[in-house]
Amino acid sequence: MVVGFNHNVMYRGEVFHVQTEDSGVANPFIVTLLYRGGTIIASRKTSYADIVAVSGLDKVVEELMKEQHKEMLRRLKNGEFDARAFPAAAPQPAAKPAAGPPPAAASPPRSPSPQKKQDKPSSLDEVILDFLMAGDK
Repeated sequence: MVVGFNHNVMYRGEVFHVQTEDSGVANPFIVTLLYRGGTIIASRKTSYADIVAVSGLDKVVEELMKEQHKEMLRRLKNGEFDARAFPAAAPQPAAKPAAGPPPAAASPPRSPSPQKKQDKPSSLDEVILDFLMAGDK
């Protein structure tokens, strides 16, 4: 019986931790948490109470855990959690200009540094994540 899976992955230069656990037959839930720096960014809880009587439950639950764990990795890689994981980088609503004369001299806006597109993954974490993702296609 597999109790859980844990992976640290690099995404956009930051380490994220994905943890998936089985709560057991007495409390039949699979829980997956996505952390960044000790803060939970996302979670998913799935009940398997409807299948606790199935034969080979251990293998079935292990497969459900793997799928849920990989789905969280996919969602991270697809940018679904970027707004929560990188709140400073999220677009901010434009402020309404105050009534009155415009400021005398405003500094030009700072442009964000462009991210380089890489042909190959740059870390072992990204290689593992790409491998896990490729198995679903």
